[in-house]
Amino acid sequence: MLPPNETTVGWIEAAHGPVVDVHCNYLPPIGQALDVVNGGGRYVLVVYQHLTPELIRAIALSPVSGLYRGMPVFDRGAPLHVPVDPSCLGRMLNVFGEALDGDPALPSATYRNILSSPPLLSETLPASRILETGIKVIDLLCPFVRGGKTGLFGGAGVGKTVLMMEFMHAVSSAMQGVSVYAGVGERMREGHELWKEMGEAGVLERALLVFGQMDESPGVRFHVGYTALAYAEYLRDTLETEVLFLMDNIFRFVQAGSEISGLLGRMPATVGYQPTLLTEVASLEERIVSTRSGSITSVQAVYVPADDMSDPAVATILGHLDSVVILSRQQAAKGIYPAIDPLRSGSRMMDHRILGDRHYQVARTVREHLSRYHELEDIIAMLGIEELSKEDRLIVERARRLQRYLTQPFNTVADHTGIPGVRVPLEQTISDCEAFIDGKFDRFSEADCYMKGAMPA
Repeated sequence: MLPPNETTVGWIEAAHGPVVDVHCNYLPPIGQALDVVNGGGRYVLVVYQHLTPELIRAIALSPVSGLYRGMPVFDRGAPLHVPVDPSCLGRMLNVFGEALDGDPALPSATYRNILSSPPLLSETLPASRILETGIKVIDLLCPFVRGGKTGLFGGAGVGKTVLMMEFMHAVSSAMQGVSVYAGVGERMREGHELWKEMGEAGVLERALLVFGQMDESPGVRFHVGYTALAYAEYLRDTLETEVLFLMDNIFRFVQAGSEISGLLGRMPATVGYQPTLLTEVASLEERIVSTRSGSITSVQAVYVPADDMSDPAVATILGHLDSVVILSRQQAAKGIYPAIDPLRSGSRMMDHRILGDRHYQVARTVREHLSRYHELEDIIAMLGIEELSKEDRLIVERARRLQRYLTQPFNTVADHTGIPGVRVPLEQTISDCEAFIDGKFDRFSEADCYMKGAMPA
């Protein structure tokens, strides 16, 4: 049966997995969404290439089981778009804006294209304020930018997702805005856990979850970030509020683009990545901006292959970020959680004109203490701390206390650790670190500083 408001564009000439060649009566534009109907099911295709005046190549966003040569293909008459409505808050959706939570579908009165241009430069506003998270090491040493982009970098199993969930939990109430979470190539188990935990924490009604699952086609995993961003832009422009946009994991977006590039027969570029890597990452990142209507603050988890920060995908993403949080396997091995490397992480907001002289000087001194301790670690391991000068020994002892003070129990893992999560205001963190540096807490053991919130007066 012909779908309503759709015309026949042609028929399937060949299908190679998710790559579908369509013989056309006319050429639909690049990026156009097409439909193939088989019984009660519908397959969605996106036009990627014009091969001849009568042949196009498309990528399937749906499972291709059941496709065969000669099936009619219908033109939607528009690029891929999703229904948008204020009732999207509190929902879990897929790349097409369809419900995954068992509730009724969103009203389809208004649609928004998922692939669109960023706002004009004259309409955007620069980010100039920090976003307080209540996470001590982040607020002190690598503050997040309100209306900016932050990356959480790390290999497998160092705590990127846990830190992102804690950040979402901490900021959802502080910002008084809304959150949009993009699960790119996520395990559905993780999505289900996140949905349940947010419901129990009472923050789900101010959040939207968009998932492209790990077992879905590369076309879905590539486009799901754009779908989530389209909803974030809609909420920013219509509710005129602050939107927290979280993406886990943007590296899988790059991987999906690499798969599509290979399926289309493009020649690989550096380290086997697609030749369009820079353009694809920019097409997503450049839309995450603040306007006069509201702001989008983005936090993106970035998997680092083999812990190699020089990987082309990682280096490309780095160029778009305002703050960089690097999670270290060495920190995790020491039991330092969150496992953030304070010497390699940083933020463009680390400027005394933005932070104020007190915050800037305390952060700089804390970093100097930790850096000196890092330099002396090998000497301590070989000769013992007794061989250090009195001044160096004092710096090392205070640095070790500071290192343990910057650990923090999280709400999102309280059920596993048995330690209730805490949130520490930035002013309290600065005061405590000043006291550590001045020697006022020299009476405390390292264990007294570990996994605590604020220090006792």
